[in-house]
Amino acid sequence: MGKLAVYKYISLLFLIATIILAIFTFVGLFGGDANPVKSTFSAMLVYVLPLLIIANVVFLLFWIIRRRWHWALIPLITILCCIPYIGTLYQFGTESKEANAKGGLKIATYNVAMFQRETTGFIAQDILSQMKKQKVDILCLQEYSDKSGDQINSENYKEYFPYIAVGRQDMIIFSRYPITKTEKRTFEQTNNSTMWADIDVNGTELRVFNVHLETTGINGALHRAGKAIAAGKKVTENQILNAVYDNYEIGMIARAGQANVVANEMRQSDKPLIVCGDFNDVPYSYVYNTMLGDLVDGFKECGHSGFMYTFRGGRKPVRIDYIFHDKSLRGITYYKYDLSYSDHFPIFMKLEI
Repeated sequence: MGKLAVYKYISLLFLIATIILAIFTFVGLFGGDANPVKSTFSAMLVYVLPLLIIANVVFLLFWIIRRRWHWALIPLITILCCIPYIGTLYQFGTESKEANAKGGLKIATYNVAMFQRETTGFIAQDILSQMKKQKVDILCLQEYSDKSGDQINSENYKEYFPYIAVGRQDMIIFSRYPITKTEKRTFEQTNNSTMWADIDVNGTELRVFNVHLETTGINGALHRAGKAIAAGKKVTENQILNAVYDNYEIGMIARAGQANVVANEMRQSDKPLIVCGDFNDVPYSYVYNTMLGDLVDGFKECGHSGFMYTFRGGRKPVRIDYIFHDKSLRGITYYKYDLSYSDHFPIFMKLEI
């Protein structure tokens, strides 16, 4: 085989790979429209979209270097179609000092991981101190614990947040504005739940949802594998990978069902909505799209410049905590804050009512 034939053969392989990559990327982009119960494969592709986009960039550079401009159009068009998705992870704008100076309603959501179950009450108190510094008006907490040793956290928070709505044991909403009505809903066969509170903000009544959806199940699978290994049992890498995949698939399907339940509750509201919480799912997933509906993703609207990730407990930083709001409200600023008390970051948003 001559050099020219080898060259053409390699180019053909790269072209086939470019086309297949583009197809997988588009399937991933629209994978969030597919219920995981019916289409696990396309739903799963959403989780590797960042890797697929990076691969498209590599192929774009390859075709540019080879000066094959017509083939370069394939990854270029694919990347351009991914811009709305990229906007859910990264913002290019600059932080506005005027935004922080403006008045408005400040919302925060934080999975506090049971305050690490410490008994002095220090973590709960320091988190409250940070909320005061950030001038938070409404605070939604997940994995909340009301007791830290002999301290009752809700009693300590009352000085700054006089109004409280209690959901399931680990769910709570603190507010500086009167709470007129509240409701909670538990999900079947799980410890996760959701709740909402109607809050009167200077005459404007808002319905604030606090949501904690099913976990991924990865940590549980790894923990069980670790215990089996410690007990002297033989556990292969394939067994671990299969267990992780099975648990993730089960969690994904459970979250999809829970998201449908919450979305139905949201549609019944006759008040402007603010939806906060730990969704345990990534942007553009079925859960993200279902929860977002016709609401506005605060980060896309007014997020601080840079990469947004909210889970700090794993090797791969991902965005799984959100604040969405009704289109009748306008976002002023949206950001996370670096607190090390949990495997999540707290998220803050200021809204103009």
